[in-house]
Amino acid sequence: MASTVRLLGSEANLSSATNMGFAKLVRVLNNKASVQVITQKNAGGTTLATVTLAAGEVAYIEKAPSDTLTGAATSLAVSVAFTN
Repeated sequence: MASTVRLLGSEANLSSATNMGFAKLVRVLNNKASVQVITQKNAGGTTLATVTLAAGEVAYIEKAPSDTLTGAATSLAVSVAFTN
């Protein structure tokens, strides 16, 4: 993984399904004291994957631009890119 992250948008919560501005790579933070499940769906609404994040955990999720992510109001996400 590269050492530098470039921000490509503004952070938003995942309380409703969003493609994060057609992002291909998204940084997700569980900003809560308990676990949260993040769900990735395709444009048709079919669930492709889920991941459980521990309290305070950060994950980088690669997805198709039209795929959406859903979590909770305390799941914070931003479109990013890695740079060298």
